[in-house]
Amino acid sequence: MARRRTPRAATVGVAEHGNSAVLVTVGIGGELLDRRRIDLTDGLPTHPHHHEGSWAVGRYLKSPWARAISLTDAVALVERVRESAACGARESLEALAAAVPVPIARIAIRVCPELPPTTEERIADNRAQTVADSVMYREALATAGEARGWSVYWYDRERVFRDAATVLGREDIDAILHAMGRSIGPPWQARHKLAAAAALAATGRRAPTAG
Repeated sequence: MARRRTPRAATVGVAEHGNSAVLVTVGIGGELLDRRRIDLTDGLPTHPHHHEGSWAVGRYLKSPWARAISLTDAVALVERVRESAACGARESLEALAAAVPVPIARIAIRVCPELPPTTEERIADNRAQTVADSVMYREALATAGEARGWSVYWYDRERVFRDAATVLGREDIDAILHAMGRSIGPPWQARHKLAAAAALAATGRRAPTAG
């Protein structure tokens, strides 16, 4: 009886920074298929929880860039940025899927810390407001990926390089990352290596739950 072939499927690794992210896509064999930088929003404040939200509750008012804003307006701004990020994530992943020559099955995104449930609570909580914007962008990418039928692999930044090495049966992945960088040329920076490691780790793991 003929053995059924497993379809080739790619994995996207994400290294986010503010409202932008580096995406590195690898094939089932670990080959580099695509590298790109995306912006999830355009023309809107990039850190509405941390900046405008903080100003609304009286934080950082002595900063030269601070301005007066009500909590109601700050919350409304967060929602505008969230909607824009959702649209940007959908469009960016659609463009990536069209460019990569094989189907994409997974997306690896840095695990999100647990945060208060509402925007008002996230703004009021001093710890939460420092990470809420980054979480918002990561969640936008996760939602857009799931809408495309991709599974989401939540990775731990402190462990992902070791996890990728374990998946590949190696002591480390330094040589693999170096070869990837040489194959595609600059830029090949820390964020690119992180995204690549996340993609490699996700190729051999079932997606765990966030939190």
